[in-house]
Amino acid sequence: MEEQFQEEESRDVFAKGMILGFFGAFLLLFLVVFTLQQLDVFDASKAFYRTSHKSLEKRINKKVNLLEAYIDKFYLNKIDDDTMAEEVYKGVINGLGDDYGEYYTKEEYENITQKSDGVYCGIGVTISQDAKTGVITVLQTSKNGPAQKAGIQEGDQLYAINGMTLFRKDISQVQALIKGGEDSRIKVTVLRDNKRLQFKVKRKDFEEKTVFTTILSNRIGYMQVTGFKKVTRKQFSKAIKKMKKKNVKALIIDLRNNGGGLLDIGVDMLDEMLPKGLVVYSKDKEGNTTKEYAKSEDSFDKPVAILVNENSASCSEVFAGAMQDKERAVLVGTKTFGKGIVQGVFKLEDGSALKMTISKYYTPKGRNIHGKGLTPDILVELNDKKTKDRKTGKELDNQLKKAVEYLQEKCS
Repeated sequence: MEEQFQEEESRDVFAKGMILGFFGAFLLLFLVVFTLQQLDVFDASKAFYRTSHKSLEKRINKKVNLLEAYIDKFYLNKIDDDTMAEEVYKGVINGLGDDYGEYYTKEEYENITQKSDGVYCGIGVTISQDAKTGVITVLQTSKNGPAQKAGIQEGDQLYAINGMTLFRKDISQVQALIKGGEDSRIKVTVLRDNKRLQFKVKRKDFEEKTVFTTILSNRIGYMQVTGFKKVTRKQFSKAIKKMKKKNVKALIIDLRNNGGGLLDIGVDMLDEMLPKGLVVYSKDKEGNTTKEYAKSEDSFDKPVAILVNENSASCSEVFAGAMQDKERAVLVGTKTFGKGIVQGVFKLEDGSALKMTISKYYTPKGRNIHGKGLTPDILVELNDKKTKDRKTGKELDNQLKKAVEYLQEKCS
């Protein structure tokens, strides 16, 4: 499951998919629920369903039959039945009005599951999506990886994959397009300085690096976490052990542009940082509560500053919110995205899957930040001013510099 408690065309049939998407969605929803009833999944609601949806079923069937009659008689192009069916399935979930709802084909689900593990065959890039514009940017390229060798740079905006423009594509869809078989080739088009550049890149197997560390002047540790994937657990634990071994005075955790990931990984990471106690909880539509706790005897007892911005979302907010509530870290930067809801991913028998919002989560002090975000303790808007750390030569933007200054004062 992705982002939940246990948190990624056929144009020939587009017109037909649009026509049937709305009405077919409701018909399919009826059929899905009917099938589940036969499997005794919804035993308690059988009688209610039969009485409340009978007229709806009749009306939808009538309209769909009418649409099909028009299509059979007048539609010019060849119909791809499989594509039509997939469009209808997507229409069911789209009809929920859930911004985070998705229907995944078998292939899409396999790709997304692989990506959430952090072990995949790709080109060695870490990407993020701007919450407002939808623009997808390269955050990092793996050292000596295919993308870096081909000439793709940090800061490049992804424009197209194999000629398919990425406009209105979700980041998970883009990640699925990037992946493929080992040694297969991919054409990546980027925008750089208002110029369109194309690169041919050969894919290879990767364990994605999601945690990057260095130790700045005055023994202040710096750790950037770019996602919450299965591999992040081990990488984060190793990084914390390194910081303790180096006897850092304080730690900066950079969660800027981190859109989240697997929530159980975030809970495990909080277990490394906090003493025993509640770190996050969720409530579903029935009011049932699921609580997650830090359980380890160990914790990180040095001052911590967490860098956040408007693209810090979901699991990043769980992590930062728990640290803030427990008064174990200050948040530096700008207000976070504000995603305080949990998605459940349910794999279906044919290998496809659906994702939908199933609950809200709350910080230890009972805050649900959905639509509101976390407010930093130290508000700093990012500007173009940069300095260099005198020990490492690392470039410090003004938000990172402010965090360093705060921790230096705290440790003095």
